[in-house]
Amino acid sequence: MATIQDIADKLGVTKGTVSKALNGAEDISETLRKSILETAVEMGYTRQRRYKNSAKKLCIFVENLEYTQPHHFGYDIVIGFRQMAEPAGYVVDIIPVDEKLERSISYDVFMLQHDYVGAFALGFTLHDTWMNEFRTSKTPLVLYDNYIKANPTVAYIGADNNEGMELAVSHLKHLGHKKIGYLSSALGSHIMQVRHKAFFHAMRQNGLRADSDYVGASYYITQCLEKHLPRLLDMGMTAIICSHDTLANSAMVQCQQMGRHVPKDISIIGFDDLPICAYTSPPMTTVRQERTEIGKCGYYALDSLMNQVSIGTILIHTRLMVRESTGPAPGL
Repeated sequence: MATIQDIADKLGVTKGTVSKALNGAEDISETLRKSILETAVEMGYTRQRRYKNSAKKLCIFVENLEYTQPHHFGYDIVIGFRQMAEPAGYVVDIIPVDEKLERSISYDVFMLQHDYVGAFALGFTLHDTWMNEFRTSKTPLVLYDNYIKANPTVAYIGADNNEGMELAVSHLKHLGHKKIGYLSSALGSHIMQVRHKAFFHAMRQNGLRADSDYVGASYYITQCLEKHLPRLLDMGMTAIICSHDTLANSAMVQCQQMGRHVPKDISIIGFDDLPICAYTSPPMTTVRQERTEIGKCGYYALDSLMNQVSIGTILIHTRLMVRESTGPAPGL
């Protein structure tokens, strides 16, 4: 890996100037600082090289995900990560991210500028600016529910969505359901694409018809329900699996407003097991992600990357939480 002297030699400046830029000194122009930071990243300079074993700052990037309250999806993930990182001596900063930040500075430069030696990223979409940079980034990074191939400094962790979808479909088949539909958010994220494919795989695996007409996906929940839910019901679906719990809860409410009883007329299954699921009307059957374990696993993966162990993908087992929104198929 590059040294401060290597960077200075390439740019034709002094070693002291490079050191000042890396340490945020005020007597360095922003133009020169930017040039030094970008060159440092290009040459493979990292804080791990600079501080060796004394580098103790990690960050959690959060985008499009609530995490501040116990009922928020990201709360337990953050807690799990901190439970492992902080006893190991790391300071963990949580950094909200938006497109404005991503366009203003590259990921590697941001990490170098703020002394972070590794990051855990939650809630990113496939279209985010940094997602493209992650393909060639050099600073250790763990992505939750996103996948970057062929970069040894990036790992992917999440729940085993294929396993979870198989549990959901098998449960419905056992209850006598043969016509099962699927409602999803827009397929603009890696995880929505994974669950979409997992639904078809699970249906085929259970010997059930897997037809593209059995699926509906829209960006907005209201649009998804207005456009696709009535269509699936008119097609004779007796059960519907939803890509996430919020959509499933809205589908239950909509069905009831349409005069359909859940689960007597239609069974509905969610995905994720948010805290609200035990208190919906009726309590929701859903696929559970062990979010605290996911957070802990995020640290394990990041620790491996920082020690030059090239972790690729780690998946956590799922569980089906059977409650009252599923029942025998009508007529049974």
